[in-house]
Amino acid sequence: MKMSEQLARATDAERSYLLSAPIIGRALKGQIGLEQYLAFLTQAYHHVCHTMPLLMAVGARLQLRQLWLQPDLVHYLDEEIGHEQWILNDIAAAGGDADAVRAAQPSAATDALVGYAYDTVMRRTPVGFFGMVFVLEGTSVALALRAADKVQAALGLPSRAFTYLRSHGVADQAHTQHLAGILDRLDPDADLPDVVQCAKTMYWLYGNVFRSLDAAHQVLPSDAVERRLQLCV
Repeated sequence: MKMSEQLARATDAERSYLLSAPIIGRALKGQIGLEQYLAFLTQAYHHVCHTMPLLMAVGARLQLRQLWLQPDLVHYLDEEIGHEQWILNDIAAAGGDADAVRAAQPSAATDALVGYAYDTVMRRTPVGFFGMVFVLEGTSVALALRAADKVQAALGLPSRAFTYLRSHGVADQAHTQHLAGILDRLDPDADLPDVVQCAKTMYWLYGNVFRSLDAAHQVLPSDAVERRLQLCV
């Protein structure tokens, strides 16, 4: 059995936990409001903006036996650059405050997801990161395009408010094939357990991010937004 198939089988229960998040079922029926869609985009921004730093950290920590991954990482860097800006553009097109989102802090659930990703790369093993890629891209392929169509129809928003979901839904179909090729070349004894562990935990953490979207969305006061923007300059 290929490593990509082993990974899918080993994480089936955790995948079910993610997909059982109530908001996902409602989104696929077009039964979420604008506030929840903006909350989803907000949390997406706060994890997607870490994709490039994480990829660069993976490349810097590869072992000698893993250096064959360098061209694949360059490919991912080329593919992923600027995606966080797509999300900010979608937020603005949907009537949200992109500057407030950029200056705000992520939810606790999103912060935990990002923190675990860095811990995996920096403290455990860099190739474990592909467990996160497996979860995020696989979820995108399964849900993004269907959810975008249903949510747009329900909210009456312009297509320019759904560039992140639709672009990822299409692109990640090719990305999952690329990822399968990477997984199948990893060392099954030295690397697969780390990828499986990361994927299992990421399914759980990402499921909690979706569950957190039902919580009340807090809007920063304008003066707090301004102070945080100044800190980012």
